[in-house]
Amino acid sequence: MALIIDKNLCTGCGSCVDACPFGAMELHDGVAVAGDGCTLCGACVDACPESAIGLDEPAGEQTAQAASGVWVFAEQRQGQAPEVVAELLGQGRKLADELRAELAAVLLGHGVEGLVAPLMSQGADVVYLIDDPRLARFNDDAYADALAALVRDRRPEVLLAGATAIGRSLMPRLATAVATGLTADCTGLAIDRERGLLLQTRPAFGGNIMATIVCPQARPQMATVRPRVMKAALPDAARRGRLERVTLSSDVGGGSAVLEIVAEIEDQVNLTGAEVIVCGGRGVGSAEGFELVRQLARELGGVVGATRGAVDSGWIGHAHQVGQTGRTVAPRLYIGLGVAGAVQHLVGMQSSDTIVAVNKDPQAAIFQAAHYGVVGDLFEVVPAMIARLRQRRGQDQASAADQKC
Repeated sequence: MALIIDKNLCTGCGSCVDACPFGAMELHDGVAVAGDGCTLCGACVDACPESAIGLDEPAGEQTAQAASGVWVFAEQRQGQAPEVVAELLGQGRKLADELRAELAAVLLGHGVEGLVAPLMSQGADVVYLIDDPRLARFNDDAYADALAALVRDRRPEVLLAGATAIGRSLMPRLATAVATGLTADCTGLAIDRERGLLLQTRPAFGGNIMATIVCPQARPQMATVRPRVMKAALPDAARRGRLERVTLSSDVGGGSAVLEIVAEIEDQVNLTGAEVIVCGGRGVGSAEGFELVRQLARELGGVVGATRGAVDSGWIGHAHQVGQTGRTVAPRLYIGLGVAGAVQHLVGMQSSDTIVAVNKDPQAAIFQAAHYGVVGDLFEVVPAMIARLRQRRGQDQASAADQKC
């Protein structure tokens, strides 16, 4: 983008000099000139009474005026869409309604038409389907080329993708190809109603602050979103949308190629899909102390999580880590044992339906996020919890036996 000043139209009135918030505009020989401090904010463009100043858009970059619609990249692997797609459609529906725009899902692959109806049932007004054998396996080059061509043709205002391995690899390439910005790893999205801009919130400076980022000029406004931080759209089987098939250009797929797919190693710790997570922090004290965490998790039918402090101390493996540098989770029940509540950890579990905290420090930050808090020594509280759970289970089993009799 560049600032263009028409010397034939400029009258040297100085309105742009007064309007520039950075003091970058000057008058030389009665004509406006932009200095090195110009940030291309556009204040001078609005202030010029003669329309002598303008912003030149580079080729391929879309202006805000030309863009419309909210898009969700409907990632799929072997014909299966991850849960984050439903989460993006749920949030995308809200954004599209605020912007009074259409919500679209973009589906790439081969033999994936079976996903079209579910995408519509979860809120998509339209599904753009690019079905081609060259897209059967995910490939950065081919997928980025296909998406870039579609973006240039249809000009969406907002484009969202999951902050998954595929999203993190693909979206930066796409943003570069269409000359726009990208906010990665967002935990919140909203619309600025006055300006119609997408407010993209993400942790910054190691999670110590939450930054809200906007893209005022170029389009689409692009963001990748952490899985499990937004509520998934509930399917409505009666909901209908329209399908638009898009033909893949003949020159797509000439870059890198996938030679072999090896079997994916399944992670034995399914934190993201767990309904119950019992998480241990530094207060657990040792690797041996985590045995108590495991016992409570077993009693509740849940899985074991950990804070970064516990993982860095070597008490448990990184696969169990919850937080900014671990997994983002949203279980029905989260129990934090000896968890202090650092911002980096809270970012990863604050969407849990019910949060229970046990900590002997009444000032621990975790209590600010917890729905229920127990101030006490976890090595006294947890055995009592386990005993009570076993007692109730015994009572339930006895009651069931009585009913059979």
